[in-house]
Amino acid sequence: MMSVYQMGKLRVIDLSKPLDPATETRRCSLFRFNTGGPIPDFHTHMDLMSHLGTHVEAPYHHHEDWPDVPSLPLTCFMGRAVYAMISDLEPNSHIMPADMERNCGAKIRSGDIVILDSPYGIEPFTAMTNTDKDRRLCIGREVAEWFAQKEVKCVGFGDGVSIENSYEDVCAFHDILMAKNIVFLEVIKNLDKLTTDIFFMSYSPLPIKGLDSSPVRAYAIEGIEEFSKQRNIAKEIRLCQAK
Repeated sequence: MMSVYQMGKLRVIDLSKPLDPATETRRCSLFRFNTGGPIPDFHTHMDLMSHLGTHVEAPYHHHEDWPDVPSLPLTCFMGRAVYAMISDLEPNSHIMPADMERNCGAKIRSGDIVILDSPYGIEPFTAMTNTDKDRRLCIGREVAEWFAQKEVKCVGFGDGVSIENSYEDVCAFHDILMAKNIVFLEVIKNLDKLTTDIFFMSYSPLPIKGLDSSPVRAYAIEGIEEFSKQRNIAKEIRLCQAK
């Protein structure tokens, strides 16, 4: 399948995991049928789980009183994204606030999407998970609090970051951020096709009432000037001092 498209001056990268009902390990079945009648055509019954393929998780995933997917504004699912490849930590390390500050802290603005990854990628949710072959970086309470302070709108994960390493880490990470209506995007593919670490991104879910998560078609668009620039903090400071 193609993953990179050119549209005029814009470069579009598909960041979604392809789904095949014949091989998918999570619930994914299609039943195609002809409707018959005076205008016969084909429809399909879809039997899917909400956490399938590349999916976005709403706060309702972790608390009955928190927003479900359609209760969140559409702008939760698109915007300026920052790709943070954390390549300076040992395997199985926990990503800490200092690591984020060192790698991308100056790039992140309030309302951004942040995509985490590392060089230690494996296919998630497989027999390799949490074995000696699993060298992915981990997340926990400390970095969740850092993301909350940065006021990001979404945290996404490439194959190099574990989101199922331990009950304590996973629950703390979800609860701290989802309490602030910060959504999660799991798991993102084709990050190696990006040519910039700041870009526009979209991952719109199905607007079904009561849905805690939804499969999405996630994609990046490179070349939209408004969403591609990094703030020049030094220039901003000089302008403020001159006033």
